[in-house]
Amino acid sequence: MNIAVDEKTAVQDEQENVFEQLMHARKQRRKRNLILLGGAGLLIAAVVFGVYWMTVGRYLEQTDDAYVRADWIPISPKVSGYVAEVMVEDDQPVKAGDVLVRIEDRDYQARLAQARAELAETQASVAAQEANLTVTDSLIAQQKAGVAQAEAHARSVAAELRRASLDQRRYEGLVREHAASAQRLETAAASYTQANAAVEIAKAMQRQQETRLTVAITRRQLAQASLQQQIARRSQAEAQLNLATHALEDTLIRSPIDGVVGQRKVRTRQYVAPGLPLLAVVPLQQAYVVANYKETQLRDMRAGQPVDISVDSYSGRKLKGHVVSFSPGSGAVFALLPSDNATGNFTKIVQRFPVKIVIDEHDEGGPILPGMSVITTVDTRPAEQGAAHD
Repeated sequence: MNIAVDEKTAVQDEQENVFEQLMHARKQRRKRNLILLGGAGLLIAAVVFGVYWMTVGRYLEQTDDAYVRADWIPISPKVSGYVAEVMVEDDQPVKAGDVLVRIEDRDYQARLAQARAELAETQASVAAQEANLTVTDSLIAQQKAGVAQAEAHARSVAAELRRASLDQRRYEGLVREHAASAQRLETAAASYTQANAAVEIAKAMQRQQETRLTVAITRRQLAQASLQQQIARRSQAEAQLNLATHALEDTLIRSPIDGVVGQRKVRTRQYVAPGLPLLAVVPLQQAYVVANYKETQLRDMRAGQPVDISVDSYSGRKLKGHVVSFSPGSGAVFALLPSDNATGNFTKIVQRFPVKIVIDEHDEGGPILPGMSVITTVDTRPAEQGAAHD
């Protein structure tokens, strides 16, 4: 009885040992399969990563030392005066041409009216001088005609004098030959004397007409000079009118660009003067990125290369951009107090160069504000390789 029980127990133990060996072998195969699968997965991942690194990864230059910037415009008045009204609020979007601040314009309205009156006065003076010049021209023409008439009369009496002289000499010869009476000679002599006097009178009249012509020409020159002076005064009055008009227009301070109002310091009834900053207009749609890359990252970087931009404020948000330009010097070069390495304590530090990156398009997400931190990744692959990969 005991022998049978022992044999049964031995058989069971043997079966259990076989089962355990089978289970152990199965576990070993499973473990080996897992190791093989894991190794294959790691190998595939390594191959994929290697291919990615060789074709893409090694061309990507990334930095988190990058920030959003915008060329905001400080708004200052061109004229002085008290602020009548502030037309905008803090952080208000505005369009180019929108009125931001209105300055009291009563004084400028008066100056404009005064400038208009002065211009009207000078215009009247110019018209009067032009009329005077016209009258003077008519007088000159009249005097020229008088001079011509006097010259013609002088020529006529000169001819009469020559005829009287010839008659006198002829009658003198006839009287000597007793061919004419002495009375006829006396008459011829009287005619000669009368003709000679007429010549002198004609010459005097001609000189008088010429003097009058000279006076008229001088008067015209004076009138012309006076006209030029009045024209100059009119030009000056027109310039003053333009200045007064512009000054009145400048009492309305307008936005030069589309943007958002910031740094609003101006208040109603505040006295402002040219050059005093009142507020700023920030063109958010023209925001760009300045990324400070290490000098070792700039070797293959060129203008026009695409850039992926990740905004820290919006997790997962990606923007597209491209490289525009590179700073002509590192940040240390343009520092207020540049470092002096001509000492015995020199420590070499990799320098960073600002790279300007333009955002190609703004999506419908939150606004991209100047000062935000971003991460930029520049794709430095050659254009042909990048296009083929894309």
